[in-house]
Amino acid sequence: MGSKTKTTEAPALRRELKARHLTMIAIGGSIGTGLFVASGATISQAGPGGALFSYILIGLMVYFLMTSLGELAAYMPVSGSFATYGQNYVEEGFGFALGWNYWYNWAVTIAVDLVAAQLVMGWWFPDTPGWIWSALFLCVIFLLNYISVRGFGEAEYWFSLIKVATVIIFIIVGVAMIIGIFKGVEPVGWSNWTTGDAPFAGGFAAMIGVAMIVGFSFQGTELIGIAAGESENPEKNIPRAVRQVFWRILLFYVFAILIISLIIPYTDPNLLRNDVKDISVSPFTLVFQHAGLLSAAAIMNAVILTAVLSAGNSGMYASTRMLYTLACDGKAPRIFAKLSRGGVPRNALYATTVIAGLCFLTSMFGNQTVYLWLLNTSGMTGFIAWLGIAISHYRFRRGYVIQGYDVNDLPYRSGFFPLGPIFAFVLCLIITLGQNYEAFLKDTIDWGGVAATY
Repeated sequence: MGSKTKTTEAPALRRELKARHLTMIAIGGSIGTGLFVASGATISQAGPGGALFSYILIGLMVYFLMTSLGELAAYMPVSGSFATYGQNYVEEGFGFALGWNYWYNWAVTIAVDLVAAQLVMGWWFPDTPGWIWSALFLCVIFLLNYISVRGFGEAEYWFSLIKVATVIIFIIVGVAMIIGIFKGVEPVGWSNWTTGDAPFAGGFAAMIGVAMIVGFSFQGTELIGIAAGESENPEKNIPRAVRQVFWRILLFYVFAILIISLIIPYTDPNLLRNDVKDISVSPFTLVFQHAGLLSAAAIMNAVILTAVLSAGNSGMYASTRMLYTLACDGKAPRIFAKLSRGGVPRNALYATTVIAGLCFLTSMFGNQTVYLWLLNTSGMTGFIAWLGIAISHYRFRRGYVIQGYDVNDLPYRSGFFPLGPIFAFVLCLIITLGQNYEAFLKDTIDWGGVAATY
């Protein structure tokens, strides 16, 4: 059980990520357009209570997953993260599948972010061809990851700081509106929780339906595991980041959703318009406008652009390191295992950049249906990665104890074993299998919809 993967014997990555980088990397990979734009749709579909319950439930699941990943990453801090753990503690083929699944997830997500970037910039510069902005941002993301891991870490730190500051300001403004501090603004109270079918509009089925959107909003917290291989003093910094980052994210998400649901009624049609190009109806923008901040749309446009760049930056880092690990383990061509003098797997970076660019081009010149399928499957692969974390941790801890080791000797120990990984696995499985279930309820099964979802 104490043996390490051969990844640790490969050309060494540099441990230049500090504790503050780790904390912000996890936040940067998760707080993004899912919260700033798509959160309104969850309230509209499931009602204020249903949306809040979904965020709390998924947040609890993510907490268990983070403690599981923290235990694994502190014990074996490698860039392969759960792909390496799946190989070592479940089965080699399991690790192979998890690794390629996660690389695909982020490589395609980068393309999604490139599309979002051009839509955001189009709000300011409607006459400029969108592909120019996408190409520019792809170059920026590439350069941030090209020189050194410290460059990536510093950029992600400041990107995330902007997003965190925005959410904190939003919460303060929202609370002030709810209790009636703003002059000329009546206290909101809980009136919007009793409108129509609130608080649980749509019932249980609606909560299952929005759970995937909520899960997308939390995806990226697992980046701590990928960054473990380049973290200073991982035995100390990984547990610290795990303890801090979840509570911060849960605090931001739950309070933000509660405030939106209190101020904006779930029947507001603007909540359904969750396209990143429609900044004026972002739920955050709507709340700021209700508070009388007329420049809210411009401010949120800048914040969402930061969120897009942050997510793309994190995605490039995660997919590059995963491809590097796969190559070191013999599961990808060895050329991707080569490191630069600065400790950056540049061949893996080149390959990921090319694939992300090609996926993006399908949205510009290719078949839109194919591109939409890529989007849907990339979201599903995030949940598959979470399933892999839960399974790997369960197998690791059982094997660790069976072989006579003392769990108190672990650098970090999840306090919820075996409940935590079992709960996370079951909930992940229910949400994954429950997507697009209505396709099977029609007279003729909608196989096209099923294929697009899975």
